[in-house]
Amino acid sequence: MQLFDVYPLYDIAITRGKGCYVYDENNTEYLDLYGGHAVVSVGHCHPKVVDSICTQASRLMFYSNSVVNPLQQALAEKLGRACGYPDYQLFLINSGAEANENAIKLASFHTGRSRVLAFGKAFHGRTSMAVEATDNPKIVAPVNANGHVTFLPLNDIDAVCSELEKGDVAAVIVEGVQGVGGIHIPSSGFLRAVREKCDSTGTVLILDEIQSGYGRTGRFFAHQYSGVRPDIITVAKGIATGFPMGAVLISPKFKPVYGQLGTTFGGNHLACAAALAVLDVIETEKLVDNAAKVGQHLLDELRKLPGIKDVRGIGLMIGIEMDYPVKDLRLRLINDRHVFTGAAGTNIIRLLPPLTLTIEQADEFMHRFKAELNIK
Repeated sequence: MQLFDVYPLYDIAITRGKGCYVYDENNTEYLDLYGGHAVVSVGHCHPKVVDSICTQASRLMFYSNSVVNPLQQALAEKLGRACGYPDYQLFLINSGAEANENAIKLASFHTGRSRVLAFGKAFHGRTSMAVEATDNPKIVAPVNANGHVTFLPLNDIDAVCSELEKGDVAAVIVEGVQGVGGIHIPSSGFLRAVREKCDSTGTVLILDEIQSGYGRTGRFFAHQYSGVRPDIITVAKGIATGFPMGAVLISPKFKPVYGQLGTTFGGNHLACAAALAVLDVIETEKLVDNAAKVGQHLLDELRKLPGIKDVRGIGLMIGIEMDYPVKDLRLRLINDRHVFTGAAGTNIIRLLPPLTLTIEQADEFMHRFKAELNIK
């Protein structure tokens, strides 16, 4: 049997990692400015996370959600304190797409409505409803194109209000920062206005913080810069720094109904052990503050460079837009400079490093990046 050919792969096998570095089969060291799609929040193989997973694995790796799992309640309480939503309810699942799928489903159950508003360049996942709310027709299969979603321009409050006044919208879903779409940030005024209009029309506001959450932007959630309180928040990526996990944070206005939502593997013992350790590391190492400080330093340094069309971002979520496709540049950065970066679209390099990135490591990236661009 062969692997189904889904991803275009770099011809490198990464075999281990430590902190902000990964190593290939030849023990070549690479500086990781991408964190495996923003997943590696507290650095590769953080000893506290490794110890927590190993200890739990020696006790109990899995049992179903038909019995009490004390780790789930411990995670709910710890996450509530860390993110500033102690009164919210937590539904644990396996991925970001699954988080958005369940968030939209919950909004539809709650309102009895079937329409959703999403935004241009949005990416919410590849499952049925999540992919329909993703602004990329190439990945929306005919079976998923059911006409439930209306796409609007980001930061266009008049367009949002016009649609919400029709009274048939179940939910507005918006990313804290658009990652795949190119590092576009909804303005604070826009989010506040959407919150107000959702309140007046009985519409659910969903904040997709799957990529922008867990401290990446210098706040626990990116939307907290605006002061709004969403009805539902979705998270994944950095929640367990590589162990598959997702979650839906649900406001107290929602009352659970048995049978509406469910999962086999969600909130399993190993995932919860990893997630609890991640929160410990974020708190003790002050990684939210570090993301704000190091991210601003990187943004400041990148904005000094000539020949770059634009630099956008907040915290350690940064887009570097060039006037040309960046595919070859990213390959040269890997092969010649031993740096991993990501992409957003054709012309944008996307940086999503571990939140443990230091000023010195940021400067090392700048040194290698400028060398590849032939900037003195």
